[in-house]
Amino acid sequence: MFDTALSASDLLFLARGAGVTILVTAISVAIGTVLGILFGVIRVQLGAVLSAPLTFFLDIFRSVPLLIQLVLANAFLGMVLQIRMSGLTVACMVLSLYTAAYCAEIVRGGIDAVPATTRRAARSLGMTWGQDMRHIVLPLATRVALPSWIGLALGVMKDSALVYVVQVTELLKSTQILITRLQEPLFLLLICGAFYFVISFPLARFGGYLEKRWSND
Repeated sequence: MFDTALSASDLLFLARGAGVTILVTAISVAIGTVLGILFGVIRVQLGAVLSAPLTFFLDIFRSVPLLIQLVLANAFLGMVLQIRMSGLTVACMVLSLYTAAYCAEIVRGGIDAVPATTRRAARSLGMTWGQDMRHIVLPLATRVALPSWIGLALGVMKDSALVYVVQVTELLKSTQILITRLQEPLFLLLICGAFYFVISFPLARFGGYLEKRWSND
């Protein structure tokens, strides 16, 4: 018969860690998506040459491992700029920029997928640039970009496990603490995986629902 030392308070501890994971993910994806849309539109409108500085800046966040970004950002803010921030704030800042870097590329690809003839038709009808983007380009680009954005959001949720390096106790760190105390790694990792599944499954299904609905329009 299976026996475990896991208690109700331990499960509550894991649930609090899951809450931190959800919080970090929600903030980072929300801010990163807004910035990513802005950066993506700027890249499309300015072209490859004029947007080169912005592209280089975003490439840094796409190229450098997230773990290194978190450590360097925490050290730079605290030791160089002498700015005291909580680990949660640093984690959300870095993950937001990390998300924005990838989201900008998703948005750029989505906008480029809209046929040029469609945009010219909108302009011939007297639409301004803003009306063209709001009513024609972004709705069509969203359909193209949604699957990649869902994958990005799920990836950020899993990557949030790295924020332990800035002293944030999220779900995986909470699990590691319990593993050290209870010495039941397989069972605790199974529970941790179940928590991650419960968090990510609704988002994945919602994305699938939107894709199916739009494909029937």
